[in-house]
Amino acid sequence: QVQLVESGGGLVQAGGSLRLSCAASGSIRSINAMGWYRQAPGKQRELVATITSDGRTDYADSVKGRFTISRDNTKNTLYLQMNSLIAEDTAVYYCNADITTRFLLRRDYWGQGTQVTVSS
Repeated sequence: QVQLVESGGGLVQAGGSLRLSCAASGSIRSINAMGWYRQAPGKQRELVATITSDGRTDYADSVKGRFTISRDNTKNTLYLQMNSLIAEDTAVYYCNADITTRFLLRRDYWGQGTQVTVSS
């Protein structure tokens, strides 16, 4: 069994910062790519940022220069540093990870989501 647990969401004023974390646990052999997605009310879930196992990153145009994705492979933890937050960043943020289990099964896993609300 594999679990992804997000933390760090909350309410922040426009221009402020938040740092999200996502800890993976369970029967993990290796974690491949990881990413953050978000879903605002009435909208589809969208990609925010991704990071490969060797640290290559990619960002949605809407967050480039403001958000930074990183990971600590020793802790199986993913991070998202969000700076200069704007109201449009308000959404539920989800962690995603491509994981190979100790039983050599490989699939995508999702966290339960953490709410980020930016007040203008």
